[in-house]
Amino acid sequence: MDSDSTNEKMAAPASAPAGSEKRADKYQRILEAAVEVIAEHGFFNARVSDIAQRAGVADGTIYLYFKSKDQILMAAISNAFGAFLELARTEVKSAADPRDRLRRLALLHLTSLGSNRNLAIVFQTELRQSARFLAQFSQHQLKQYFDLIREVVREGQEKGVFRGDLSDKIVANCFFGSLDEMVTSWLLSERDYSLPGAADAVVDVILGGVETRHSS
Repeated sequence: MDSDSTNEKMAAPASAPAGSEKRADKYQRILEAAVEVIAEHGFFNARVSDIAQRAGVADGTIYLYFKSKDQILMAAISNAFGAFLELARTEVKSAADPRDRLRRLALLHLTSLGSNRNLAIVFQTELRQSARFLAQFSQHQLKQYFDLIREVVREGQEKGVFRGDLSDKIVANCFFGSLDEMVTSWLLSERDYSLPGAADAVVDVILGGVETRHSS
């Protein structure tokens, strides 16, 4: 993101912890309200005044944190995806087998979005309405996620678990793309079903193509 949006979280002086907590709480409320309002009305129809009302703050308060609605959207996405990346790294560390690591990542991916429909709508539709928004997100946090997946794939190749003749970049794209499509299908479906329940099936399909083949 640009320099304006990378410093959106405003820290209070160390001498005023109560004030810092209050600011952090208000900031978080604005981000959560933004996700709700943007998911309900769409980014272009969402108004800053609606976000302020949902967050329980004055309109002017939002401009103490953000210069524009664009910044609010990118901060909301950055905040949510940053938390997801932290969990993803923890999940990868908690398993030794690369296959199990992919399963854990898939389950986390689908659980995170499946448990928050508003966030899923913002990620799957609103973020992609703008090439600029998508480019900012892809060049920073999404790249970190892809790097994590590629790291797991390369480790599997080094251990002889995954085929060494495959590009780790292509495997990562197939893995992410499959999960991404599952989320989109879930959002568009008229039937209510558990999105995390699809994690094993997706990984089984991917592993069918990347696992080392042993001759009989």
